[in-house]
Amino acid sequence: MISLSYAPIKEFFELGYWQYIKFFEKKLSNHHYEYFFTEYFSLPKSFYNDKKVLDIGCGPRGSLEWANMTKERIGLDPLVDKYIKMGADKHQMKYEKAYVEKMPFSDNYFDVVSSFNSIDHVENLAKSCSEISRILKPGGIFLLIVDIHSYPTFTEPQMLEWSFIKDYFAKFEILEEKHLEVVHKNRIYENLRTNKVMKKQKSNGVLTAMIKKPVLP
Repeated sequence: MISLSYAPIKEFFELGYWQYIKFFEKKLSNHHYEYFFTEYFSLPKSFYNDKKVLDIGCGPRGSLEWANMTKERIGLDPLVDKYIKMGADKHQMKYEKAYVEKMPFSDNYFDVVSSFNSIDHVENLAKSCSEISRILKPGGIFLLIVDIHSYPTFTEPQMLEWSFIKDYFAKFEILEEKHLEVVHKNRIYENLRTNKVMKKQKSNGVLTAMIKKPVLP
């Protein structure tokens, strides 16, 4: 895992990636997110009615722009101030600048928390998962999409195992979990659309899961 002292370098590379993408796209699109929040996990749009939703590591595209039926929709990212300058200020969703390891929300606040291609970017995995559990309401849903890779990078310092859910969310109920093959290199969402289930465990792939925080008696 990369030390916290490398955080500025990590964020430099992450910002550089988005600036590169924006240069070619001109205007960052966000239409694809709705599918992965709904159809991919077999959730109707109505599931989100009046719910409080948080997208962790949201990036600048506007990942929750589609979710105008929610009670509250927030994207959390340490680079929010930079994203605002890239056009995120025009979005209807709210952005919060913070690290996952210390989120500025009260206990049991959100109905849905998502981490799409972001949990392997954090500095402290245990603290991040503890915070996700803390801010989710009992009965709340955590949606996960993440690469499983065999080596760290500056932007993805965490090398997650296929046992990630069991290791960090042992008390949660697994509603769905998939281990997918890498068919399209460096194209995580295309791999989800291809949806090629892994028959034999490999060191690289894509892990997706929908898990539920237990309701205390």
